[in-house]
Amino acid sequence: MDKKDLIDHSPVRSFDNITDGGLKDGEMGLITSKKGLGKTSVLVQFGLDALLHGKQLVHVSFDQHSSNVISWYDSIFTEISKKKNMNDSSELKDSIVRDRTILNFNQETFTLPKVINTLHALKDGGIKVSALIIDGLNMDKVSKDDIAAVDKFVKDEKVTAWFSDTKESSKLGDSCRAELQPYFSAVCHLAPAQNCITLNVMKLRDNKDIAETINLDPKTLLMTTK
Repeated sequence: MDKKDLIDHSPVRSFDNITDGGLKDGEMGLITSKKGLGKTSVLVQFGLDALLHGKQLVHVSFDQHSSNVISWYDSIFTEISKKKNMNDSSELKDSIVRDRTILNFNQETFTLPKVINTLHALKDGGIKVSALIIDGLNMDKVSKDDIAAVDKFVKDEKVTAWFSDTKESSKLGDSCRAELQPYFSAVCHLAPAQNCITLNVMKLRDNKDIAETINLDPKTLLMTTK
């Protein structure tokens, strides 16, 4: 099995199938759930899919050390490889993670506009970001102007960007406050269900009445069809 096979059978295809192909260039998405339910796993699946598509990925973490983020990527890649019967996937993994940059910040001292400045500096240094993940951000401490700054970067650079935030409620208004909702093309919430975890798409562009969900395997946390 080669890179194309992994793309075709990526867990992210399950998300794409119910969201009109997933995020497009210039769009942002948000994953919420209570703590420890699998937000980072889902973001890493999106990150790996971007890498498999040859995109330059920057993964920004506000609540985990870089070594922990790397472990997530290793674990998720291993689980995907096992499902696809790849006997020796280390060479492929090494080739795609070369395009991954992991940044670790403290939200108390490093704001989203500073993140954007860092991304511009990376571009000036030859690393043109084409996929962005911002994990572990407390959205209650983020202003509308901060999100607008990221949105401008994402649109100007034609980047896809995924955020995560810890929220227990499955209601759209509780997961993403009203003034921020227009900036996110997709808002999703993870919730426990019988024998699995479900990813519920609460908002997809202008549609806020979406009935379909995706399951997460309780052992691997990979997205899968029902």
